[in-house]
Amino acid sequence: MKIENAVSRRNFLKLSGVVAAGLGLTACGGSGDSGSSSDGAAAAGGDAFLIGGIGPVTGAAAIYGSATKFGAQVAVDEVNAAGTIKMELNWQDDEHDAEKSVNAYNTLKDWGMQILVGTTTTTPCVAVSTETNADRIFELTPSASSVNVIGGEDIGADNPRKDNVFQMCFTDPNQGTASAQYIDEQKLGTKVAIIYNNADAYSTGIYQKFVDEAASKSFEVVSTTTFTDDQTDFSVQVKDAKDNKADLIFLPIYYTPASLILAEAKKQDFAPKFFGVDGMDGILTLEGFDTSLAEGVMLLTPFVATAEDEATQSFDEAYKAAAGSEENPNQFAADAYDCVKAIAQAIETAGITPDMATEEICDALIAQFTDSSFKYSGLTGESSWSTTGEVTKTPKGMVIQNGVYMPLDAE
Repeated sequence: MKIENAVSRRNFLKLSGVVAAGLGLTACGGSGDSGSSSDGAAAAGGDAFLIGGIGPVTGAAAIYGSATKFGAQVAVDEVNAAGTIKMELNWQDDEHDAEKSVNAYNTLKDWGMQILVGTTTTTPCVAVSTETNADRIFELTPSASSVNVIGGEDIGADNPRKDNVFQMCFTDPNQGTASAQYIDEQKLGTKVAIIYNNADAYSTGIYQKFVDEAASKSFEVVSTTTFTDDQTDFSVQVKDAKDNKADLIFLPIYYTPASLILAEAKKQDFAPKFFGVDGMDGILTLEGFDTSLAEGVMLLTPFVATAEDEATQSFDEAYKAAAGSEENPNQFAADAYDCVKAIAQAIETAGITPDMATEEICDALIAQFTDSSFKYSGLTGESSWSTTGEVTKTPKGMVIQNGVYMPLDAE
């Protein structure tokens, strides 16, 4: 099943006390954090492409920003080792704050950035993409999924799309459609409950498309309950699902509220199946969370770190070395890796050189990414891009077994 292009992307994070996989988050401060770069003395016109990256490596959303930072670094190291082109990566911390993200962007621009991989989360990315569009700097975000990143729902004559901005991750509405299709095709449930955050664009966007698609499927939505940011008591939502005899709960939310819902379900001695979306990826690394509660949780993702193909295993090893951790990379790390590699492929295909003006590089990359013949095959599958900037690729089912993510689909 392919998630086809549609207009809308993830409003990444806004959570109350943790991030991530959860809900919008508010942000804190943004200190610069340079990856494998100099301190900003590099100037355009050298023999390396200056690649900027922005994402939260401190604060509540640090799991996401750290993943994208190290994923991008692994890719840059591989590109440089191959020797065809050279790249230099400078990563800036924005703590998932839009104002700090714009400040980070300006720091990178002063450094001489020619291409931006980022930002990691949506609210900052909406703000920064406006800047890159005005400055004509090519931008490919690994994980900011809201349609507002690329221009909004009503792209048209009065609201032109940000033609320099592209996405490596699935759009929010497409996740909703694909999830309903997957649950139906795999016959995972007959009575489905939905718990979503009605204060979060990411969650509501997925929910709306899920419900639309569910209307034509064989399962029945028997319970729909909501919550808002900072909520920690989910007893009412879980009880409603239980009272309506739901055999599957769909969670289009981030992992922090999901962890609380799983704990509440155990408290109520309620054991339906749980099916989530990409914002739940990372629940196993949530500090203080009893990972046994996530056993059997399913979600759609374009990447599973435990897959046995050589590319995935090589990335897993390199990522752990770069991050100094034994934790497996999540899909956000893989998306960032693919961002860098796709850009490198486009650079080589188009014959772009680092001494070209930034606007020339931007125009040449736009032409490549919107060319119907341009396809990139990477960790997250074979990707191609529409003229709207949205990606098309095939998601995979994933299930948590014995505390690790495992492929759900039979090969």
